[in-house]
Amino acid sequence: MNAVSQLDQVKTGPWNGGRSPWSVEYGKIMMWFFLLSDAFTFSSLLIYYGAQRFSKLTWPDPDLVFQSIPGLKESGAPLVFVGIMTFILILSSVTMVMAVEAGHRRAKKEVIWWMVATIIGGFMFLGCQALEWTHLFHEGFGWGKIPPMATLHHLFTGEVSLVSAQQFSNLFFTITGFHGFHVFTGVLINIIILVMTINGSFEKRGHYLMVEKVGLYWHFVDLVWVFVFTFFYLV
Repeated sequence: MNAVSQLDQVKTGPWNGGRSPWSVEYGKIMMWFFLLSDAFTFSSLLIYYGAQRFSKLTWPDPDLVFQSIPGLKESGAPLVFVGIMTFILILSSVTMVMAVEAGHRRAKKEVIWWMVATIIGGFMFLGCQALEWTHLFHEGFGWGKIPPMATLHHLFTGEVSLVSAQQFSNLFFTITGFHGFHVFTGVLINIIILVMTINGSFEKRGHYLMVEKVGLYWHFVDLVWVFVFTFFYLV
């Protein structure tokens, strides 16, 4: 007679609470759930922006709004500065990949240097965004605020619309601000991970899985920026 009852055999199945049906660590699954929920939030904001953008007959031209390099050139360089910002953020994503790869090899010194590079990239992006915001504030844009009509005439290729200008201003600062908050949060988390790496916390655990989890968040932030860049600066 079989010593294991039929009920006990059922309990050993992969979907019956005996073990996880995926070979993924619990914390990593939770990170994916968080990123999925955050993706819904960003999607809602960008879909609303798209609805406003294409429901209006006229809209501020991004080639005219974003044509300065703060501190160097006031006009005549459309999308150059945001291109630099995008390059910096994508490069920081590459350095994060290198940090995760070094973590898999438990190469502590390499993880430290690649994390430092990622943190520097994050701060550089935030600094560039602060410069861009400052420039737009100087031009007259802000939450609930738009430039005077004389300035707006230079930012539209067609008829000037005060409603479109106000919607553009509000949504730009809301969405890029929300994304900037994510980048700032990611930089702070990266600093914490860097300190833990220096202190040997992951060496004691025997793995650098936490670096990989933070890397997922950082790559998500970079991916979201690609959509923000497309919606605001290219469309």
